[in-house]
Amino acid sequence: MKFVPYVIMIALLALLVLSVVYLSKKAILVFGIDQIWLAYVGISLLVVFFLVGSVALVNSTGVVGHTLYKIATIAMGVYLFLILSFLVVDAISLVIDIAPRTFGIIGMGMTLIVSIFGYWNSTNIRLTELNIPIKGLEKEIKAVHLTDTHIGHFRVNGFLQKIIDKTNAQNPDVIFLTGDYLDSKYALNKTHFEPLKQLNAPMYFVDGNHDKATDNDSIIALMRSVGVTVLENEVTHFNGLQIAGLNHMLADRNSFDMHASGDNPTVDETLQKLNIDKEKPTVLLHHAPNGIKHANQYGIDLYLAGHTHAGQIFPFTIFSNLIFEYNRGLHDYMGTKVLVSEGIGTMGPPFRIGTKSEVVSLTLSPDK
Repeated sequence: MKFVPYVIMIALLALLVLSVVYLSKKAILVFGIDQIWLAYVGISLLVVFFLVGSVALVNSTGVVGHTLYKIATIAMGVYLFLILSFLVVDAISLVIDIAPRTFGIIGMGMTLIVSIFGYWNSTNIRLTELNIPIKGLEKEIKAVHLTDTHIGHFRVNGFLQKIIDKTNAQNPDVIFLTGDYLDSKYALNKTHFEPLKQLNAPMYFVDGNHDKATDNDSIIALMRSVGVTVLENEVTHFNGLQIAGLNHMLADRNSFDMHASGDNPTVDETLQKLNIDKEKPTVLLHHAPNGIKHANQYGIDLYLAGHTHAGQIFPFTIFSNLIFEYNRGLHDYMGTKVLVSEGIGTMGPPFRIGTKSEVVSLTLSPDK
């Protein structure tokens, strides 16, 4: 399956080229552009801007870079919605004759509606409640799973406060944070960590790929400064529950992940070195849902992960399902429960279509 990500990347590149051709033709039709090359050049420059801007400016801390990054990523999302909206209008025009001007008005109107909804949906934090029986657990434990908060360019302390309030409202005994707390250096300061002190339960954190890309050492230090327990390939215990926390890594040497380095240890290799008692009820914290079969071999009862965002925006939800065996929700692998949260924040464009922003409330109950 190592070839799958490459095939998907090539397919996405091909779709991007086709989108430029398609949207250029629609711009010529709707606006009656005489100089056709202007449409192609203009659309191509827009694509270059949002692709380069969203990558090159992600760690900008200044006002100009921060502003351009936000414009670039918003433009990326709106571009996608415009393509999809025009395709829908094209489908309608197969049945009903639509004049070019009307075509443009309908398509751009749909784009505006979808953009507004997508942004609102990304900021509307939902609560997902699950009851998970665990063998060997002596008493019920109420836990909250938080992942992919992506505090940064689009989300700062106001959004973080919403997460904290919703979490405290569940009266958890313990809180698990599985990475990507920040999405850039823009929020890399204690101001965006201090609010975590308001959480009314012990917190356990493992890093994610965006934490590593930002400044992992600083994030870990800031987490510890506000009382969060950071697990770096370690095992600890809480109320009869064994908790194993892994750094973000590949599943094994035969797997591929563009967000994890092949130079670091793998899930398979790391679990071999940890002193995990297979007879005790165990929760594994890891940013991405990788190496489930290896976790199962070491008696892991519950594997908590995020990373996928469930694809975040349709139609990337389809690609995400192809890339990840476990893309969202609760699953069972030979007795190991696998819970992949859709995450709370967003990566890149601040929109969600076909997915949700979620805080996961877990009731871990004894399974007799």
